[in-house]
Amino acid sequence: MTRATTPATSGVERARALLEEQARALAAVAGRLDESFGRALALLAGRQGKVVVSGVGKSGLVARKIAATLTSTGTPAFFLHPVEALHGDAGLVEAGDVALVLSKSGAGDELDGVLPLFARLGVPVVALTEHADSPLARAAQAVIAFGPLAEAGEIGGAPTTSTLVSMALGDALATALARERGFKEDDFHFLHPGGVLGRRALLRVRDLMHREPGLPRVSVDETVHAALLAIMAGRLGLALVVDGAGSLCGILTDGDLKRILLARGTDDLFATPVEAVMNRAPRTIDGEALVAAAVRAMEENEPGPITALVVVDPAGRPEGVLHLHDCLRLGVR
Repeated sequence: MTRATTPATSGVERARALLEEQARALAAVAGRLDESFGRALALLAGRQGKVVVSGVGKSGLVARKIAATLTSTGTPAFFLHPVEALHGDAGLVEAGDVALVLSKSGAGDELDGVLPLFARLGVPVVALTEHADSPLARAAQAVIAFGPLAEAGEIGGAPTTSTLVSMALGDALATALARERGFKEDDFHFLHPGGVLGRRALLRVRDLMHREPGLPRVSVDETVHAALLAIMAGRLGLALVVDGAGSLCGILTDGDLKRILLARGTDDLFATPVEAVMNRAPRTIDGEALVAAAVRAMEENEPGPITALVVVDPAGRPEGVLHLHDCLRLGVR
C-alpha cells in the first residue's frame, strides 16, 4: 500500500529539488573561477577609498547585502542606486573609490548613466555579471562572469539561482578582502557587540597614529644621548633612527636603554653612536592596516609583546608611530 502524496510532501520534494539544483550551480561556478576573480580582488584591495556597490532590481538588493558584508568585515563600502546617482547621490563617490556593479544581463538603460559617471571620476569598475561580453563587462576594468545559469524553480525565469550565485561571489570577495587586510574572527566579534557596528570597523592605523610634528627621530650618525633626548621629548618610549634619505634603519626604546645600562653601565654610553645599540629590525606596519590587526601584531610579537609599531610608507620612510595605549583607550583589542 503506497502512501498518498500530500501538498506538504510534494512541497518538500520541490524545495529539496530546487536546493539541490542551486547547489550544483554553485559548485559549477566555483569550478569555473579563474584569474579574473584574482584581478577583481586585486583591484578592490588596492583602492585608496571605498567600495561603491551598485545594481538595480534584484541585483540591487543583492548589492545592498554585499555592501553591508564588506563594511562589517573591515572594507568600507556603501550601496549606490544607479538612478539616485544621477539625482545627487553621485557626490558620495570620490577619487580613489572602486565600483562593484552587479547586473545579470550586463545591459540595460539603468547602467547608461552610472557607468559614464564612474569613468568621468576615474573610478575603476569591477563587473559581476552573467555575460563576459556584455556592455557592463566591456566598460569594466575587471570582470567576474559566472556564465549562463538556469533559474531554479520553474517559475518563469524569476531570479533565484543567479541572485544566489551573485551573493555568494560577493561573500567570497568580502572574506578574501578581509584576509588581505588582516581581519580575523576575533575582530568581527569585537566589532559586533549586540549586532551594532561601531566606527572601529573602519578604523585604520593612519587614523590613530602619532605623526609629525614631534615624531621622535634621530639621525643614524647621532649618539645615544641625542636618542635619549628624543625619547623624552616624544613621550612614546622610543626614538626612530633614520639615515640621510629619511628611511628607517632602526629604533631605540626606553626598554632597550634599561637593558644596556644593566649590561654595561653608564661608562661612555651616552657618547656611543646610536647605530651601535639600536634595534635594526623594528616591527613596522602599513598605515592602511586595521587597528585591530595592529593590536594583534603587538600582542603576538615574538619573542614577546611590544607596545608600539612604526608606520612606514612604501619607500620605507617612517610616517608615524602607533602606540598600544592609544588603541586600548578606544577599546580595540
